[in-house]
Amino acid sequence: MEFHEKLQELRKSRGLTQEELAEALFVSRTAISKWESGRGYPSIDSLKEISSYFSVSIDDLLSGEQLIFIAEKENKSNLNGVCDLLLGFVDLFSLMLIFLPLYPKPVNGYIYSVNLLGYVDGNAFIIRIYWALFISLTIAGIVKILMVYFKFEKGKKAVTFISVGLSIIAVLFLAMAREPYAITVTFLLLLIKGILLYKQAKAGR
Repeated sequence: MEFHEKLQELRKSRGLTQEELAEALFVSRTAISKWESGRGYPSIDSLKEISSYFSVSIDDLLSGEQLIFIAEKENKSNLNGVCDLLLGFVDLFSLMLIFLPLYPKPVNGYIYSVNLLGYVDGNAFIIRIYWALFISLTIAGIVKILMVYFKFEKGKKAVTFISVGLSIIAVLFLAMAREPYAITVTFLLLLIKGILLYKQAKAGR
């Protein structure tokens, strides 16, 4: 007997509806429906809840191969979640490009390094672009972190795509503007994003 058949049998033996079982296990009715139709498996935590609620062992619910499959899937999901969270924090580090002294400011024949707040003597149009790029990256980071925290899956890839695109534009623009310190920081942040995305892609294989 397959897991979805066992779950249906256990639920019906208690005289429960899908809604009542969902409430008892602290999951949605959609999740119960999905499990009972054989379209998916519960997480390890949910399996423990089912096992405890019906007083059966997890081994009675699933075969060893199915358990391994669920564990591997959950590990991949957890790794993706960690990588998404780190991607969000990398974008938050774009604030360094605003507050660190990375921009040259000539004063009486000397060149001093100032942050973007003090970089007022340069080209106003270029400075506005700096602000737009760095603030946009910061917002992308906040959105990504919130999506991970609230477990929003839809739109994650779009936010990541926008984030990487903004980073590439920032690197190219800073290179054209000849900002050596700022481009170094921006390129390092882009490189970290690349490593995290590679790990996500590798985990998804």
